[in-house]
Amino acid sequence: MAGRQQSQAALLLMKQLKELNRNPDCGFSAGLVDETNPFEWQVILSGPPDTLYEGGVFKARLVFPPDYPVMPPTMRFTSEMWHPNVYQDGRVCISILHPPGDDPHNYEDASERWTAVHTVESILVSVISMLASPNDESPANLDAAKEWREDQQLFKKKVRRIVRKSQEEW
Repeated sequence: MAGRQQSQAALLLMKQLKELNRNPDCGFSAGLVDETNPFEWQVILSGPPDTLYEGGVFKARLVFPPDYPVMPPTMRFTSEMWHPNVYQDGRVCISILHPPGDDPHNYEDASERWTAVHTVESILVSVISMLASPNDESPANLDAAKEWREDQQLFKKKVRRIVRKSQEEW
């Protein structure tokens, strides 16, 4: 059964990849890291317009579990990122990437967490929204959240630096 579930997940992922790349002006694109593995994607996100991240071109990896879409993928920026909802190692911390069901810490409702109706596109739209509107109530990066709240000038300076760095990497 596990092999069948994995092959169904692979088919679904390939379908979502094809659909995702039909609309090139959506602020992101994706491709497989290795053409033989549909469970690991490289994603490129454009910093959303009218935000501190505007003009940035950020790379990330999505790694999908064999039981996708029952369980969510993990997402990690491989480009440098300074954001309250991104861990120091680049892992993205947003509700829809948390496993389904009740939150053991009671920070979020089950309805905010992963459900099988989410797609890669809905994940990427949520990440772009996260870049535009950080949630400093439950931060993954405490230092970035503290700066976001207490020293906006320093926060903006760091974000401008990573935006420039992301542009230079291209």
